Formats: sequence, C-alpha cells, structure tokens
Amino acid sequence: MRPQRFDQARPFLTLGIVALVWLLVPAVVKRFARASFYELQAPGEVTAAGVRQLQEFWALRTRSADDLIAAGKQTADALAFYELSARQQEQLAAENERLRALLNLPADPGWHYEQARVVRRDFSAWWQQLIIRKGTDYHIPVGAPVVYAGGVAGRVREVGAHTSVVELISSPGLRLAAVVEGDTRPVSYQGGENPAFGASRGTVEYVPLDVITLIGAPRRLLTSGLGGVFPAGLPIGTLTHAEPAPDGLFKTGEVRLDPALSELTEVTVLVPLHPEETAPPVPAP
Repeated sequence: MRPQRFDQARPFLTLGIVALVWLLVPAVVKRFARASFYELQAPGEVTAAGVRQLQEFWALRTRSADDLIAAGKQTADALAFYELSARQQEQLAAENERLRALLNLPADPGWHYEQARVVRRDFSAWWQQLIIRKGTDYHIPVGAPVVYAGGVAGRVREVGAHTSVVELISSPGLRLAAVVEGDTRPVSYQGGENPAFGASRGTVEYVPLDVITLIGAPRRLLTSGLGGVFPAGLPIGTLTHAEPAPDGLFKTGEVRLDPALSELTEVTVLVPLHPEETAPPVPAP
C-alpha cells in the first residue's frame, strides 16, 4: 500500500524539488535563462506571422477586378484626406513652436516614428500584451510609448534582438497620468482586469468631484504629458461614469477602451530622439 501512495505523491514531490531548486538559483541565471528562452521562441513566432501574411496575400489574389478597382478608389480617397491632414499638422506644429518661443517654454522631446507589424496578441487573465516584429535591430528602447490610429496602444516592456513585448493600455500593470477632456487637472489611469472574450476596460482614480459624466454623454480620457513618457493629448479611452471614492475627496471611474485594441495588426513606436531628456518610465509593480 505504501509504494502505491509513494507513486501517487511522486509527481508532487518532483515538482516541489524543482521549485526549491529554482528558488535557490541566482537571479542572474534566471534572467539569462528567461532571455535565452525568449530569443529562442521569437524566430518561430515571426515565421508563423509571415506564413499568415502570405496566406492573406494569396487570398487577396483571388479577389475580382471590380473589388480591386473599388479598393483603389478608397485608397486614393484616404491618401487625399491624409495629405490634407499632414499639411494641417505641419501648420499646427509651426504655430505650436511659435507660441512656445513667445512663452519661453522648453521644446518637446522629438520622436522618431517606427512602424511595426504585430506578430502575436496575448489576451488572458494574466497577459494583456502584443509582440511586435522589431527590437534592438531598430533601436527600440524599453519604456517607449506605442500608439495606433485610435490613440495609446501601450508601452514597450521587453526588447529582444528582433522582437519586442508591448504591454497594452488594458494591462493592470500599466499606470499613467491622464486628464479628462476639457479639464487640465491630472488623474491616475490604470488598466483593469479584463476577461479573455470581453470588452477591454480600465479604471481611473483621483478624479475631481466637479467632473460630471452623464449617461449617454461620456467624456474622453487623454494623456496629460506628465512623466515624459507619453506625449500630451493622445486618446486613452472613454470615461463612462465616475462615483465618489470612499474618502469622499475624489471620484473613481471606469474607462471603456477601444475594441480595436484586440485586433491590431500594426502599431507605431515613438522612439525618443533625445533619450536623456525623457524621464525614465516607472517600472510596473
């Protein structure tokens, strides 16, 4: 009877020994093993992403000529719109520089925009992250902000040789200073605990009591620019409602994030041109 009980307990005993040995291993060895595993896994993920793109390419080759003509017209309309937007952006940038010179304000740190394809999306109770197909080979730094057409996507958490891990704005480990649109007082945003198949949400704290949110009229939440990581004015999400906190001094609320976060195929990394002028990001707890 005893040998049978020992056989049943053997897997748990082995697991306990392995866990004990891992706890005794020096931290340097753990970091090296983790980085080695990440670099070993990255080529397979990049190859799988390339195969998916090749499948999409050949699937598009089966489209009819009418579909291609319609897509070409839509692309031409989009290019014309973006050309106009680019000219307006140049005028606004020049006006911004003129006002900064009049007010004797320090210049904003410059950014280099690095577009990157998404290799994999991880959404679970533990992970809210993307893996992108650029790393130290494109000088991507840890802590660099990542954006997309809808606003803030997240922040670079880890960088490998050819890939990087982006912690999404929906991750509970990401916090940043924000402002409610139309108000200049900073509030604290943090990603929420999101279900695997549910809508992404975040939370906001230290909202002033006089900030009102009405049903059917939510207010946008924007980056404040404080901390030197994210530029000011980037959309984060929509503040759907806010309630007084238990201390009665501020409000806490819920932020609805863009559903497009779970479908991103390409993002843009903002690489600072002068890293020494950018405040280092606070590491996630």
